Amino acid sequence: MGGAGLPPLADLFSTSDERALEAQTQERVMMLPVSELHNFPGHPFQVRDDEEMEKLAESITQHGVLIPGLVRPRAAGGYEIVAGHRRKFASMKAGIREMPVIVRDMDDDTAVILMVDSNVQRENVLPSEKARAYKMKLDAMKRQGERTDLTSGQVGQKLKSIYSVEKIAQDAGESTKQVQRYIRLNELIPQLLEMVDGNEIKFNPAYELAFLRTEEQAVLYDILQAEEVTPSLSQAQRLKRASQEGRLSEQDIAAIMREEKAQTRDTGKVTLPAKEIEQFFPKSYTPEQKKKVIVKLLASWARQRGEKER
Repeated sequence: MGGAGLPPLADLFSTSDERALEAQTQERVMMLPVSELHNFPGHPFQVRDDEEMEKLAESITQHGVLIPGLVRPRAAGGYEIVAGHRRKFASMKAGIREMPVIVRDMDDDTAVILMVDSNVQRENVLPSEKARAYKMKLDAMKRQGERTDLTSGQVGQKLKSIYSVEKIAQDAGESTKQVQRYIRLNELIPQLLEMVDGNEIKFNPAYELAFLRTEEQAVLYDILQAEEVTPSLSQAQRLKRASQEGRLSEQDIAAIMREEKAQTRDTGKVTLPAKEIEQFFPKSYTPEQKKKVIVKLLASWARQRGEKER
């Protein structure tokens, strides 16, 4: 037992520099001004000012931020948010000027992986968000692998890529094939990817369309808007096959889409092009929120009609 007033044993057997370094590296929760917290570069997850954000801001007003964010020092000053973008936004919305965070030194790739893992299992994550997040994490993991084994050949690197996808799938609770399909969506042009987010193009057809060349996708998008149709899985597969065989012209794309339109013209399906209705909604609204508003308005309209007909 040490005598009263004596320093701890650890201090007796370490230098002052070592103790100072240990104190610096110990993680602790700090209160930092939200003005010093900067968004992660290329952050793939949208921060939406929706109903859930309203609830979070209300909770923060009453109880404060219960779970600290994770940040790292920023070369240009301040701190870069790794986890906690929604908490920062909600704090600002609630008029809170400081937020609890854990400051951790980490390299870029480690930060990317932690950023993706802390967000990808949230509810209401859009397909485009998952696609970009999985790609960012895969690239980061591949770079980490390259640094730890610079002597490996192409076969070794390919195997590492496969193992990385399997690890991403395991962490996210998805199948390896599904993660690969999400990553493929990054090959879609922004206009088509937006249609996927809006559920105008289903996930399986979207995956097939991601194999089309950029110029083919642009032509397809123009036809989809002009004809007010969306591709089925069978259509998308036919387009992909024709593209890979080098025989997909603008006329071919139009013919395939119009053929489907003729077959489904009388099915009662109604399509609302995003560009025609987006002017009526806040930019922060998700496709699901827009759908709920439209359904509520239709229900109100139906009630009014019923009252007039009585």
